[in-house]
This record gives sequence, structure tokens and C-alpha cells, in this order.
Amino acid sequence: MNAPRNSLASTLFPVGLLMIAMASIQSGASLAKTLFPVVGAQGATTLRLCFASLILLAILRPWRARFTARSLRTVFIYGIALGGMNFLFYMSLRSVPLGIAVALEFTGPLVVALYSSRKILDFVWIALAASGILLLIPIGQANANLDLTGVAYALGAGVFWGAYIIYGHKAGSDNGIQTAALGVLIAALFIGPIGAFHAGSALLDIGLLPAALGVAILSTALPYSLEMIALTRMSTRTFGILASIEPAFGALCGLLFLHEELSLTQWLAIAAIILASAGATLTSRPDSPQLVPAD
Repeated sequence: MNAPRNSLASTLFPVGLLMIAMASIQSGASLAKTLFPVVGAQGATTLRLCFASLILLAILRPWRARFTARSLRTVFIYGIALGGMNFLFYMSLRSVPLGIAVALEFTGPLVVALYSSRKILDFVWIALAASGILLLIPIGQANANLDLTGVAYALGAGVFWGAYIIYGHKAGSDNGIQTAALGVLIAALFIGPIGAFHAGSALLDIGLLPAALGVAILSTALPYSLEMIALTRMSTRTFGILASIEPAFGALCGLLFLHEELSLTQWLAIAAIILASAGATLTSRPDSPQLVPAD
């Protein structure tokens, strides 16, 4: 009797960790959005990356890893992709509901998963994702309630997310988990001047410290740690399939914390993108980069 229970527990444990990680990421994004009136999306991105880099540097101590010129170049690109992804995502949140922004951003890793696909089924996922995107983008609608500039920011974040997956995979293969701390530091140095220019001395407001730390922990430190534990207990393909429901977590967090209500059409569009992402991961080649939460 104990063996089936232990087997079930060992299966559900990493799934539970991944669910908590995704909820944490989107809760962190919701908290970050509350900082926008004070420091803007640019400043909120800077605060998140700076505090997250300090936390990860202390935990992972990347200076103990051995880097070559080639691996450092890969880590540099990885860090720029990470910074650009976070920056454009937060910029999109100024005018686009959280769930929709996550769904649009997911097109980046979806393209990576479908890259060089030759199977007929893969084109079904492409068509499904495209249908979801078209339902979300209010082109030609007289009473459009979705800002096209915000949509463009979210899609741009998806491009950086795709690069993040590709170069993060390469950088991780060279130096493992310690690469993440250096990548976040590079991202902070890349985005920091933009946030400082926009927000100025407001970034030094001590009253922002609890929220900034909360964003860094919820969006980076906690979910990253939980994801790493989950990955050691499940296949990357299973991980990718489960990660595909992250837009739903974004929509729910937006509803609960930011009171962002979506229409039935928007929920259906998000569902289409989730299904396309899960299907693409399920039918991808075993050595393909997997969809992973990163926001």
C-alpha cells in the first residue's frame, strides 16, 4: 500500500512546486505593477533585477565557476536577453492586462519550440497560436480596449524570451546554475541606466524597499529555486507542458490582485495559446529547447 502512495507523492511533489513557482512569478508581476506610479515600469524593472542579482550572487556565488572567452560571450548575450525580456514585459504591463501580456510573450518560446519543425501536427499548433494572437490584437476594432503599443512590447518581450531560452541553454551547459546569477547581474547593468534615467532619485526611496524585495523574491529567487528542484524530479518535456499554463496564472493573478477582468474572447484566446504551447512541447524533438517560465 505504501509504494503506490509514495509513487503518487513523488509525482505530485514537483508538480506542486512548479504550480507554486508560476503563481509566485505572476504574483511578483502584480506587485511590480503597483510600483509603476512611483518609478515607472523602467524603475520597477531596475529594482527587480538589482535586488534579484544581489540575492542570486549571494546564493550561487558565480565567481567560483570557470569561464572561457566563449562562455562569457554566451552569458553576456543571455544576460542582455534576460534584461530585455523583463524590461519589455513590464513596459507592456502599463497598458495590457497581465494574463494577455504573458500569453503574447509566450509566442517567443513557442517559436523556439517549433523551430525547424517538419511535422504536419506542428502547423496545427502554429495555427492555434496565431488564432489566439489574432483574437487578442484589436486590429480594425472601433472600440478596441487593448493598446497596440503594449501589445508590441509584449511580443517584443517574447522575442527576447526566445533568445533567453536558446542562450540560457548554452550558458547553462557550460557552467550550470551559477550562470543564472551572472546573467541577472548583466541584465541589471544593462537595464539599470534606463531605470535610473527615468525614475531618478525615486529609486532611492527607502519606502520602496519592501515592495522591491518582494518583487525580486517572488519573481526571481523563490520561483527559480522551486523550478530547479522540480526539474530534478521530472522530465524537461513534462516541465515544459506544465509551464505552458502560465498565462492562465497571469490572468488569474491579474484578476485577483489588479482587478483586471477579461472578456470571454480573451479567455478563449489565452486558452488557445496555452494549448498550442503545451502541444508544441509535447510533440517537439527530445533535444529541443523547452518552454520554461522566466518572467
